[in-house]
Amino acid sequence: MKELKINTSSMEETWKLGEKIGSSVKPNMVILLDGDLGAGKTTLTQGIAKGLGISKNVTSPTFNILKIYEGRMPLYHIDAYRLEGLHQDLGFDEFLDDDGLTVIEWSQYVPSLIPEEFLFISIHLLEADQREFDMQAKGAVYEKLLEELK
Repeated sequence: MKELKINTSSMEETWKLGEKIGSSVKPNMVILLDGDLGAGKTTLTQGIAKGLGISKNVTSPTFNILKIYEGRMPLYHIDAYRLEGLHQDLGFDEFLDDDGLTVIEWSQYVPSLIPEEFLFISIHLLEADQREFDMQAKGAVYEKLLEELK
């Protein structure tokens, strides 16, 4: 498993990191985001959307659980926070096999959705607007993605 740490010092830098990720992802990829409330998961996802050519405003899907955005490929944005302890098939796995990018916030609450290969990003709030992004790639295609982000 390959790892990469990147620090940002502003919301704009976090957004730009997301944009770089979005520009580099390939169809059928899965990104898992972890971090406390307010850590920057949605900000990073907004940048990813921009990198996918999505012009629509991306917001947290906390109350909807899933939001779909169209760009050069679909972005399936899942917020699993409210799914903790729910043991029911919601049909989200069909998006993992699609030609889009799936971003799952709070993935620990939906372990059945986590594929064998993925990019895991843990976001740590440091001081003020500073963030540390600890990225772990599981699978060759995700390891290549980390190389492109260096």
